[in-house]
Amino acid sequence: MDVFKEIESLRNELNEHNYNYYVLDNPTISDYDFDIKLKHLQDLESKHPEFFDVNSPTQRVGGAITKNFNTVVHEHRMYSLENSYSKEDLLEWEQRIQKVLGDVPVQFVCELKYDGASISISYENGKLVRAVTRGDGFQGDEVTNNIKTIKSVPLQLKGNYPEKFDIRGEIVLPFAGFEKMNQELIEIGETPYSNPRNTASGSLKLQDSAEVAKRPLECLLYNFVGVNSVLENQFKALEKAREFGFKVPTQSILANSMDEVFEFIEKWNHERHQLPYETDGVVIKVNDFFQQEELGFTAKNPRWAIAYKFKAEQVSTKLNEITYQVGRTGAITPVANLEPVQLAGTIVKRASLHNADQIEKLDIRVNDTVFVEKGGEIIPKIIGVNLDERSADSQPTIYIHTCPECNTELVRKDGEAQHYCPNYYECPPQIIGRIEHYISRKAMDIDGLGGETIALLFKNKLVENYADLYELKKEQIIPLERMAEKSADNLINSVEASKQIPFERVLYALGIRFVGSTVAKKLANHYKSIDALMLAKYDDLVNVDEIGDKIALSLRSFFKNEANLEIINRLKSYGIQFEMQEKESTQVSDKFAGMIMVVSGKFEQFSRDEIKQKIEDYGGKNGSSITGKTSIVIAGADMGPSKLEKATKLGIPIWSEEDFINQL
Repeated sequence: MDVFKEIESLRNELNEHNYNYYVLDNPTISDYDFDIKLKHLQDLESKHPEFFDVNSPTQRVGGAITKNFNTVVHEHRMYSLENSYSKEDLLEWEQRIQKVLGDVPVQFVCELKYDGASISISYENGKLVRAVTRGDGFQGDEVTNNIKTIKSVPLQLKGNYPEKFDIRGEIVLPFAGFEKMNQELIEIGETPYSNPRNTASGSLKLQDSAEVAKRPLECLLYNFVGVNSVLENQFKALEKAREFGFKVPTQSILANSMDEVFEFIEKWNHERHQLPYETDGVVIKVNDFFQQEELGFTAKNPRWAIAYKFKAEQVSTKLNEITYQVGRTGAITPVANLEPVQLAGTIVKRASLHNADQIEKLDIRVNDTVFVEKGGEIIPKIIGVNLDERSADSQPTIYIHTCPECNTELVRKDGEAQHYCPNYYECPPQIIGRIEHYISRKAMDIDGLGGETIALLFKNKLVENYADLYELKKEQIIPLERMAEKSADNLINSVEASKQIPFERVLYALGIRFVGSTVAKKLANHYKSIDALMLAKYDDLVNVDEIGDKIALSLRSFFKNEANLEIINRLKSYGIQFEMQEKESTQVSDKFAGMIMVVSGKFEQFSRDEIKQKIEDYGGKNGSSITGKTSIVIAGADMGPSKLEKATKLGIPIWSEEDFINQL
């Protein structure tokens, strides 16, 4: 076969398989066979670069680096939608429509409002040519390379498509993919993403399209722009979009009356939790394109469309009891124990009451009927009390004065919302919590231990602090509940392996208040050993980048305590790493010695990492944020205005990339 024809045939076949898998959810080939064909196409294209095509399926893996996203003016402005929150709002909107159109029948299209990042994608002659973020509606950032990696975005259209048009869609991250990404982050000790919407939005601005390709993003089309003369109405346009190869949600309906709109809203208000994506409402559009043109736009919104926003789901249930949890730092958290109730697809039995102030503010009492909703549809919280159902003999909640675990008098420092148990070294939950922290993946990464096992070891007086872990014997562990010979061996071996964990993670594992993993790394790099850190005075500590008054005082308090010093000495005797392993120095000069330099923005001649390495090569230190301790800010293009403002306000010198090169 002619090479060009073979390449084109493979491209068409792989595009079809992508469409079947990612749009129709109906794969017709195994992943293995698909990968074999894709590899064959990559080999052919590599050998015959003259047949390169930017829209080949091989380009979906990404790899293009975009340092500066070009600002592109939208050919057709991207408007925002007017929001509504009640049936009355929608009826008023319908009246405004009828006032303009007169007494004519109006059909509506109801579509679920997916919560993601809006995108405008331009097609010419069936090929994807450009993708632009919403921006301010008038102009946005071109993110074409990143959008091409999303499998549900067609690079080459199918069927009888218009010559030129834009589509508007929502880039979303399905719950399953979001949870998988977060699980992977948790396993390597990183902070998980906050929610699918922000993660999807942030993905569009990643500089490396190969990183975007790794994320399971999808594009759900909701509108065509520039083809009203070709297509009759919104509902038919959505059907046509499926024919062209776009992924269009199937839940949309054509409604002939506002009553049918209300039925759709009611249905999905209850069933939306079964969907694979985040939704926050329903979009209602006038179906007929001619009627849309008649209605036109306000300064901000189309008059022919409106968004109905779902209320956060709320239920009422009985508060049976208030209990109190003790954290590893001694912080007390009050917890509402509720009569089990279904909320947003799950059974809710407990909700955090946060602190004494929150209880007092809402006047929450045992046996009250309380209103519960899920904050961000994730965390249950009590938002109020049904006072009409409160009994006459109800008594106000008196916040506990002593620790529920060790009976020590609680303390509450000025300016802090929470109460604390000061019995740091003898309160069981604090001891168990510190050991749990010590063995965690981000710290010493000791497998074979969990909260229940640690509690069991503590109960049997086998451990009273994390140093005791290194004296555990196999014969002590085997008799414990759910422990067998193999699990005991795994535990002993994992404890032994933790002796190789580097100093910065050991320092984090000690559980010093306010010393998280980032601060621990800063301190370890600065002081190089636990001995030097223990001798550091308050004034020395606060001069370290990002170490403030609160952290310095916490460190001094921790190292003054005899029990802590004894544990550290024991850990030393077991071979725990309390010194930084010296790396081969790349330093060529001490020109920047004693200087903390912050790098911000985009650069032409060096990458940010290369500039940071140069700073260290010349004896300086890299700062992660601008503070009063920052010596110099090296500013590239598109440096954030807030950073620039802060540097200027603090009087910190700002160097351009050229200034930095001249200094070298």
